[in-house]
Amino acid sequence: MMSGNTKIILKAEDLDGYLTEADQAYLKEMDNLYAQAMESFKALDNGSFSSARAAEEKKIISVYNEMGHLMQTICANVPALKVYSFETEEESHAEASRVIAKLRDCRTDHHEFVYYTQRAYEMLFKMAYTGNHSDNKNYLIVKTPVTNPVQNYSVHKIPDIDHKIENAVMCVMLRGALLPSMIMSKEIQAYSSHGYITPFALFRIKRDETKKENNMEYILDLKKSYFDLAALDGRDLIFADPMNATGGSLVTVVKYLLDQGIRPRSISFFNVIAALKGALRVVRALDNCCVYTLWMDPVLNTSAYILPGLGDAGDRLNGRDAEDMPRNMIQLIADYGSNINNLYRAQLRKIEQTVLGV
Repeated sequence: MMSGNTKIILKAEDLDGYLTEADQAYLKEMDNLYAQAMESFKALDNGSFSSARAAEEKKIISVYNEMGHLMQTICANVPALKVYSFETEEESHAEASRVIAKLRDCRTDHHEFVYYTQRAYEMLFKMAYTGNHSDNKNYLIVKTPVTNPVQNYSVHKIPDIDHKIENAVMCVMLRGALLPSMIMSKEIQAYSSHGYITPFALFRIKRDETKKENNMEYILDLKKSYFDLAALDGRDLIFADPMNATGGSLVTVVKYLLDQGIRPRSISFFNVIAALKGALRVVRALDNCCVYTLWMDPVLNTSAYILPGLGDAGDRLNGRDAEDMPRNMIQLIADYGSNINNLYRAQLRKIEQTVLGV
């Protein structure tokens, strides 16, 4: 890792150095399987019909099943990788599959994409924090709108997970991670018996899109980041990025914090989709880090994009910037609209305090 002025740069070869020989062998096997699938993709895309198309679809299903079994084997040997369909009861798997299918679909518009992203993070939160039936219970007493014959109240029992969530800081790897981070913070607030609202730390990091996967560079711009180092020490750091392709952005941020003497109590990384290679890099590079993903995809292409993936999740959540007038974060939040802003008003206030220092 190199530092220049206010820029921290991590290179792809540094990341690959964390992978074990077994990891590399698994990744090569997965590449070979996905190459078989892509041959069938070509046949489908050429408009084959009837029996020929059915035969290719059968091949794709068979290869995907084989890749799924291989990923399950890999994750069983790497406890820090938590995949929703490997960790939860079978009746929940169809829901995850349907949510991912909607997010992948090129016909899913912006509003639907936001809706299904919210669904995804609610599911991830429950997998990570509320799946332990040994948790004690808290009781919520809620005032209802019914006042006849007297003011009515209801009682609701929820898991007591305050000890798991009330030491958390949301670490936002701008920009595509902004809304997912707000969703996770809102879930924490909802499940906290004290209405805990997470502090925020904002890291401006991007990868150099002119480079390929094998020589990629990840650039953390400290000048455009907003965080208090002291407020991160000993805390549970939560990162929520819709996609984890290479793991480079997360590793860059966390390695920088560790170099500054910060020692988190834990690190959690929540993704809607993670590439196998990126997930392995993260848990190999970072101690005490757990990756939670709704879905794991098998491979990356040479440009470091996830296959089959879902496109640019940041653009699909936030819309695209005009090339000559990129939006700052305040403009981005304004573009979310009143519905999102009202729903996450407590989170936005915390972000405002972080940026403006008020």
